[in-house]
Amino acid sequence: MKLSTRIHSTESFGTVDGPGIRYVVFTQGCPLRCKFCHNPDTWKVNEGHEMSVDEIIKDVKDYLPFIEASGGGITVSGGEPLLHIDFLIELFKACKVIGVHTAIDTSGGCFSRSPRFMQGLDELMKYTNLVLLDIKHIDPQKHKWLTGMSNEHILDFAHYLAEKHIPVWIRHVLVPGVDSEEDLTKTADFIHSLPNVEKIEILPYHKLGVYKYEALGIDYPLKGVEPPTEDQIAHAEQILKRNCDPVK
Repeated sequence: MKLSTRIHSTESFGTVDGPGIRYVVFTQGCPLRCKFCHNPDTWKVNEGHEMSVDEIIKDVKDYLPFIEASGGGITVSGGEPLLHIDFLIELFKACKVIGVHTAIDTSGGCFSRSPRFMQGLDELMKYTNLVLLDIKHIDPQKHKWLTGMSNEHILDFAHYLAEKHIPVWIRHVLVPGVDSEEDLTKTADFIHSLPNVEKIEILPYHKLGVYKYEALGIDYPLKGVEPPTEDQIAHAEQILKRNCDPVK
């Protein structure tokens, strides 16, 4: 079993990637090329640095008092963490030994119903407390324009999580000019068809990662697009949440 993998970075006091204070592991490699991505330096699989399960657990233990007091845990993000399923299985098993809540922040971009992938994913879900699922866009063609691939398998991943009764927080990046009201309504219809959604989060598009594109020599694809206003964010939240709470 693979006990180490390529890691971009870690964050010891994350507060936005799941409940409480989180130790966040950003894995290296991603199959999507989202136009709004603020971490293009995580795209390539073979970059970053190698880190073992033991090294991460040792580091996590240093922050256990803060994690436990806040009801926090560990979140594996990326990049795309599901590219590292064998590693996540061993990491989450080790987290359970020390009583740490586990979460995955994923776009579901590499999900497949193939037997080999499903075998690993089914095993991983045994040790996963929460999935933060990024739904980039509900329309397959617009999703392809926005990320480089269609979304049918990603929406199927959401159905898989519902089948497995895995608690889910849905996340959606709001980019002005990309989501129409009809798109948001269809997204809401999809979200509210899932019985396992505990929370819906609007992530306003921002330009904080533009400097990384410049440093990497990559043209930034959303030049001229400004972050959404407070009114636009509130309107999108009203549509997606429909003034009602998801499943508790």
